[in-house]
Amino acid sequence: MVGMADETRKPDGGPGMAFEREIHDLEDQLRELEDLSKRTQLDISSEIDSLKAKLADKLQATYDDLSAWEQVNVARHSERPVTGDYIANVFDDFIELHGDKAFGDDPAIVTGFATLAGRRLMLVGHRKGRTTKDRLQCNFGCAHPEGYRKAMRKMRLAEKLGIPILTLINTPGAYPGIGAEERGQAAAIAENILGMFHLRTPIVVVVIGEGGSGGALGIGVGDRVLMMQYAYYSVISPEGCAAILWKDGERTPDAAEALRLTAPDLSGLGLIDDVITEPLGGAHRDPEIAYANFRETIARHFDELSAVPIDELVRDRRAKFREVASIEGRFPVIA
Repeated sequence: MVGMADETRKPDGGPGMAFEREIHDLEDQLRELEDLSKRTQLDISSEIDSLKAKLADKLQATYDDLSAWEQVNVARHSERPVTGDYIANVFDDFIELHGDKAFGDDPAIVTGFATLAGRRLMLVGHRKGRTTKDRLQCNFGCAHPEGYRKAMRKMRLAEKLGIPILTLINTPGAYPGIGAEERGQAAAIAENILGMFHLRTPIVVVVIGEGGSGGALGIGVGDRVLMMQYAYYSVISPEGCAAILWKDGERTPDAAEALRLTAPDLSGLGLIDDVITEPLGGAHRDPEIAYANFRETIARHFDELSAVPIDELVRDRRAKFREVASIEGRFPVIA
């Protein structure tokens, strides 16, 4: 694989999500039994099978009843597949392209040519990094204006070459530093949003983890907008919302619920077009299933879009986002 950044999956332990405490206890018991079976050659297969069934039931019950805040925690899980993992495990090849030809190369945005199911495309995605060093280098997926300008340059190259565009969103928001503002952060995001409405090539957008604020929208305009099942997509983080509205961090779970940021909520509101199913317990528990579902869903949507005349495609894309205004009044009043 040529030019791929080192962001592949390196399990380093997930965050301590309180709602998974009983699940982790069962997993620890299962590992102990399996280790005992290997060390002693004891036939405890029935106990192991019974514990596996109990674990599956507990996972199902827990994930069938997740709150919005709990889903946000799943979306942020440290072992959850990130853009580099999808590059390594979904695409047949990848050639990275660098720079905005104006200021520099922002590592928080990765761009390049990729091949999916025999189709050549331009991949644009937020890069969070996997190790602490990589995350710091990528600002935890918070892009600078040069990152958004790099993204637009590569998307215009895709239009020129007549290949479709796939964007992967995974960011808590655009980088909020003074330098980013001085270099035109707001303008760069706004220019990308406007520019993506005019691109004469199919665009599929996928929120794979966090979809935060304008940082997500900077690469978020497409003919199809999809979400992984346990991703979230919001105008603001739940913590930020709670701080602004109530000045009380304890109300973060209330903010998450009110923001309607989960895939089922956004699908019901018509803000996304499809939800990519994750394995039971989230993509980090069985990445291979997540990759297979991702690959099949993306290929299907590109197949459908390839049959649409380009003038109609661009017209429908603009109409799609104009209709967002029609959801006014569907949200609950936040008390």
